[in-house]
Amino acid sequence: MRYGTTIKVPFGPQHPALKEPECFLFEVEGDFVVNVKPRIGYIHRGIEKAFENNTYMHDLYLAERICGICSHAHTVAFTQTVEGLVSLEIPQRAQYIRLIMAELERLHSHSLWVGIAAHEAGFDTMFMYLWRDREMIMDLMEEISGNRVLHAINTIGGVRRDINDEQANKIRKYLDKFEENIKNYIKVLETENTFLKRTVGVGILKPSDAIALCAVGPTLRASGIKNDVRKDDPYLLYDEIPFEVITHDGCDVFARTIVRCEEMLESIKIIRYALDHMPKGELKVKAPRTFPPNESIGRVEAPRGELIHYTKSNGTSKPERYKVRSPTLGNLASVCKTLIGAHIADIPMILAGIDPCFSCMDRILIKKRS
Repeated sequence: MRYGTTIKVPFGPQHPALKEPECFLFEVEGDFVVNVKPRIGYIHRGIEKAFENNTYMHDLYLAERICGICSHAHTVAFTQTVEGLVSLEIPQRAQYIRLIMAELERLHSHSLWVGIAAHEAGFDTMFMYLWRDREMIMDLMEEISGNRVLHAINTIGGVRRDINDEQANKIRKYLDKFEENIKNYIKVLETENTFLKRTVGVGILKPSDAIALCAVGPTLRASGIKNDVRKDDPYLLYDEIPFEVITHDGCDVFARTIVRCEEMLESIKIIRYALDHMPKGELKVKAPRTFPPNESIGRVEAPRGELIHYTKSNGTSKPERYKVRSPTLGNLASVCKTLIGAHIADIPMILAGIDPCFSCMDRILIKKRS
């Protein structure tokens, strides 16, 4: 192919580098991407319409199945949204347990992603180490809730499971080992040429573009923007817990990797603080079955970024409207921007950089003609 000639190359919906069906149409000139058009909507489960056909209590378990990796984040957002319809205050102990599970989920999600990033760069040894350590976190979540993926620990008005002293001590012990390993992995990633050559200077997202294109989560923070729902609009008890919002000014895939690694260290600090300061008390309060006409929004800092749930009630036991905006949708425009000018071989690495979850993101709208 001669330079100056632009050809179109489809990437997906079935592709070895994409674990979920989604399509990106690339216009390439030589070895470089000059334009990209995303085609979303291949996974349309009708989940928002399903919310309207079930009661709030049944919807709790539906919300958890929006995404397997951040299932707890979705139920936190759901319960906060529904509880906001009647300004329902849940016990402090329940808030701490929700928070601990949220940060454990962040640890398992980030370690999963960093492992995949290492795999995409050809550094499979790091991939295996991180996924081995991720198993420790999955074991802790199973110890608390009884489930590894769909934890079913949240309920409207509080939580369904407690954390006893024995479990708390086990969490502390596991986190000590996990923290030591993550610090070692950061040192390796910062010096390993195999990884550096595939990530440094790859997928540049300037701070101005990150803001203009509404990037969220580690993708935004890796461009030097200090933005985190836990700090900016505190929920649960994040306003009482000291922690830092991690940023990096590299603006590339390497920066997104280091941000996630350092966020894991902050999550460990948060969990330790929560375990040390969690008060005794009730796990939940009684919640109504029906909700008066109202509207409510729940915002959560999921592992991938800002997650938004919205509901409109109508006085019945079922929502009149329910809407979910996942972090991947927020990062879709920015990742398309970072792909322009990239080498074709870097496409999988850059796409992986936002930690996409297309099944979590995809929706479909059917417009009936009058």
